[in-house]
Amino acid sequence: MSQLLNYATEILLLVFLIITFLQSGIDKIIDWTGNISWLKEHFSKTAFKNNVPLLVGIILITEMAAALFCIGGVYQIIAYGTIEFAFYGALISCIALLMLLFGQRVAKDYEGAKTIAIYFVPAIFLVFLLQG
Repeated sequence: MSQLLNYATEILLLVFLIITFLQSGIDKIIDWTGNISWLKEHFSKTAFKNNVPLLVGIILITEMAAALFCIGGVYQIIAYGTIEFAFYGALISCIALLMLLFGQRVAKDYEGAKTIAIYFVPAIFLVFLLQG
């Protein structure tokens, strides 16, 4: 119980990232065709237009890795009081968000890019909290 109190902020931020990336990854898996169709249109005027399925696959793998490391991080904090998985989860989350931000900027979707930036703030704050 003391781990929950000692790491309350970190655990809450990890749960935020788990919800964010697990839902996003599951959505990509369940509606792969719909996502690819929408994103092909979204990136139709960019250099990414012919690589959308590959890039979505890379994002999917990165998001699921972030979610899984964050889940492992919550477990590791509660069970052992250690933060290695949590740190890697936060770091991979930031990398995923930077990839998404880059895509939104390339597509000139500045409103979408702003939304990604909002998610980046708690993710990078978690990296800061978890650095030894």
